[in-house]
Amino acid sequence: MMVASARTAEQQAEHDRLAQEFVQFSVDSGVLRFGEFKTKAGRLSPYFFNAGLFDDGAKLGRLAQFYAKALLASGIGFDMIFGPAYKGIPLGAAVAIELARLGRNVPFAYNRKEAKDHGEGGTLVGAPLKGRVLIVDDVMSAGTAVRESIAIIRAAGATAHAVAIALDRQEKATEGGLDVNHSAVQYVRDQLGLQVCAIATLADLLQYLSHSGHDGVGAHHEQVLAYRRRYGVD
Repeated sequence: MMVASARTAEQQAEHDRLAQEFVQFSVDSGVLRFGEFKTKAGRLSPYFFNAGLFDDGAKLGRLAQFYAKALLASGIGFDMIFGPAYKGIPLGAAVAIELARLGRNVPFAYNRKEAKDHGEGGTLVGAPLKGRVLIVDDVMSAGTAVRESIAIIRAAGATAHAVAIALDRQEKATEGGLDVNHSAVQYVRDQLGLQVCAIATLADLLQYLSHSGHDGVGAHHEQVLAYRRRYGVD
């Protein structure tokens, strides 16, 4: 999902293909599951995406391929990668490795939750933060992690430029316990001014379910569609 600018027909076709492959991969890996799950906002969601279950070398390597292909196709420019603790650390490292394999070698850094008082000290590890920084994370629920990353990046004198995520849930964010008319991704894009690249969206998931048949995961299409109608954003 390139929310920064409109795609050409060719770019859209490539995105659709990549997104459908990614949803299939997530289902096969047990990362994307269906049932009834309580979200951070207190909603009962008919699906759950847990990127922590990309839990072996083969899965993590394939995940990084999806991120790298989506980023290269997006045309988003960046000078380095930042992986916010904790999930963003292995994701950012894996994406940096895959980009280098594809001929796009960029520096990588991450933060610690607690400052280290010995050795090199501080909360930042890796390459110095500078230039246009790409933040890599799994999903975006409220934009809180992105705001924290922006503060870290700006404090180092660099520019938070874009965010790459695996799945855009395309649902209303909450503020003070109330639903608002924008998603976390829209907030990050429109209010914080960062470009956003998502491998797949809830719309892609619905498309996948609509073609999966009703004897398997496709049976969950109506529940997911109803959830989108209630909580979704354009």
